[in-house]
Amino acid sequence: MALPSLNAEGDLPPGIHLASLTEIQTAFGASTRARENIFQRLAKILNIALSTGHLARFVVFGSFVTDKPNPKDVDIFMVFDETFDATSCRGETLLLLDHSMADTHFGASIFWIRRPAAFGGEQATIEFWQTKRNGALRGIVEIVE
Repeated sequence: MALPSLNAEGDLPPGIHLASLTEIQTAFGASTRARENIFQRLAKILNIALSTGHLARFVVFGSFVTDKPNPKDVDIFMVFDETFDATSCRGETLLLLDHSMADTHFGASIFWIRRPAAFGGEQATIEFWQTKRNGALRGIVEIVE
């Protein structure tokens, strides 16, 4: 699963690109101290989400998956399976599920849903995160192992 080259704007081409955590580190998490720190946060968040046993999809978008030398955070969208019960979560897992707490605690902008809540379907919901603020599309990365 090789990630495509960034385009002239410094973005991945539109699409949902599959990559392992190691590939993410190589492509986006090692070129500057800021990127190394953000990658460590990303890896921690992924491990916490995986520890629930209910993570279905984990998508990274925003400035971290661009050529920006010093992104301030990492943007993440997670899909949990239909049996995920957020009310049973504790500790850092609970912090992951609260957008403002996740920003403060992890330095990450985290959004999540359960599969049944994917308006228009799960794939369409994930594809939405390709849209930049100006309406243009850029690629996003789904971490798969």
